[in-house]
Amino acid sequence: MHITPHVPARPVPLYGRARRRSAALAALLAAVVLGTAGTVPVARADTAAAPAPAPTATDCPSALAGQARCYTGRDANGAHYAIAVPERWNGSLVVHAHGGPDLGEASDPSRSTGDLERWAVMVKEGYAWAGSSYRRGGYGTRMAAADTESVRRVFVDRFGKPGRTFVHGQSWGGDVAAKVAETYGREPGAYDGVLLTNGVLGGGSRGYDYRVDLRVVYQYYCSNHPRPAEPQYPLWQGLRPDSTMTATGLRARLRECTGFDTDPSDRTALQQRNLDDILAVTGIPERALESHLRFATFTFRDIVSTRLGGRNPFSNQGVRYAGSHDDRALNAGVERFAADPAARRDLSWDSDLTGRVSLPVLTLHAIDDPTAFVEHEAAYRATLRGAGRERHLVQSFTRESEHSGLSDAEYAGSIGALDRWARTGRKPTQRSLATGCAAADRTYGTGCFYDPAFRPAPYASRVLPRPGGHHWPAMTAGQERAWSRIDGVGIAP
Repeated sequence: MHITPHVPARPVPLYGRARRRSAALAALLAAVVLGTAGTVPVARADTAAAPAPAPTATDCPSALAGQARCYTGRDANGAHYAIAVPERWNGSLVVHAHGGPDLGEASDPSRSTGDLERWAVMVKEGYAWAGSSYRRGGYGTRMAAADTESVRRVFVDRFGKPGRTFVHGQSWGGDVAAKVAETYGREPGAYDGVLLTNGVLGGGSRGYDYRVDLRVVYQYYCSNHPRPAEPQYPLWQGLRPDSTMTATGLRARLRECTGFDTDPSDRTALQQRNLDDILAVTGIPERALESHLRFATFTFRDIVSTRLGGRNPFSNQGVRYAGSHDDRALNAGVERFAADPAARRDLSWDSDLTGRVSLPVLTLHAIDDPTAFVEHEAAYRATLRGAGRERHLVQSFTRESEHSGLSDAEYAGSIGALDRWARTGRKPTQRSLATGCAAADRTYGTGCFYDPAFRPAPYASRVLPRPGGHHWPAMTAGQERAWSRIDGVGIAP
């Protein structure tokens, strides 16, 4: 069944006046391939392909039964996607960028349908929702941004132009959504606002430095990843390309060295000291230690071996580790390495943010997020400040301690606040965010945990900076333009 949306009449908001376009211009833009949109060429992530089939109707997740019509499909680049249109549609769309990255080779259709169920609150609030599973697993922020933009265009082709469109990103998806805003957000009428929740907003070239540190500090104390009798490799690889190690095997080595995930009374004195030193030096919470080590193993292997052709984008030169029982021995014995400049450039071009965004951006972050530390928000504010765009940003913080999900009432209140900002040009305040959440909580009952007085410390206070790492943005708009002219720059789709 074809749905013809009713788009309510509305005044042109402050942020929308410059983006009004005629039907002729809309037709012209629809004919342009994705790689020509935005501020820099992105054709590497948008190769030409035959038109994809239209989305097909499917059952909605149980949370939306009877409340929406749902659709799935696969775009021209092979990315699976899911779409939901509520029965009482308010005429606007939320385009979702998922986190991860997942490491499977193919596009996983369950990812977009699972995310639809997780963020059903957006649909319950009256917004249509569209999310891509991305065309493949593995790292690639610009690729994921292109696939996110692709599902927006699929929605427009099938259901018509929404009254307003917002892009939402969670975790690594926050980096993806921020990249969408920078790359496609200047296209007239494409997006009206950005919601970033628990986002990895330090970018790729700096956002994983604490995992680089974990990888080398862990090996210094544990010497079992790899073991002395196993084939050796530089630790910046994460894991040698032909290794058959599994997540279960990695967990066993972590437990062997530190007694992780066991009762403290069952640990040996050496295990406890190893664990204490690793946590103290890296600043990683014990409950998230295994997940960070998995990333520093398997995702690093994907970045280095699969995406960058074996080149090293990481460095720990000039870093002094502190907090252990013997810092002098640690710094003398830990493995050191310097990044390959071209590899670091390619990772930076793919995933660092320039801060050149002209849309309203609202962020929401759990203060005790154990995965994407809240200091990522300080990095993002510094990035926008460095680009002269800080006026477009409002940040909010909650006394929550999980990474993968926040309160539904907070999500509902946040998207409503962003919508009002886009319509009226009036920025939300900490007070108005708390009020909007309280109203939503009468429906969802999941609580509101805002801390209006909280401000994150600088990123360098949590993640040991490399030389030059105090300055933001990590990639300037000038660097982005210059690098975009280099043949083969970045990470291939």
